[in-house]
Amino acid sequence: MHELALARGVVDMIEAEAVRQNFSSVRKIVLEIGALSCVDEHALRFGMDASARNTLAADAAVEIVTAPGRARCFECDDDVTITTRGDGCPACGSHKLLVTGGEDMTLKALEVD
Repeated sequence: MHELALARGVVDMIEAEAVRQNFSSVRKIVLEIGALSCVDEHALRFGMDASARNTLAADAAVEIVTAPGRARCFECDDDVTITTRGDGCPACGSHKLLVTGGEDMTLKALEVD
């Protein structure tokens, strides 16, 4: 379950930012997860609960926003949205696609005190 390691990384980033920006608690964490990232949202939420325990983010609400998968089609030269790897181009049906977005997980925002 790599989501636990991802969650621990998020908590570590938050704790480092707390030192840098001098805040003492986190009310809300906003994460953006790409549709093609292979991150399981439920496992990540579990990992966040476990990793944030006894930290300044222990009581924080976690909001997860899904970023769409993006690809460039080599056949029709179109930029398209895809939901999963292996999808065909919604414009022409070709499977000759280069993924250009939706593979990342980003800490987008924090609400802090």
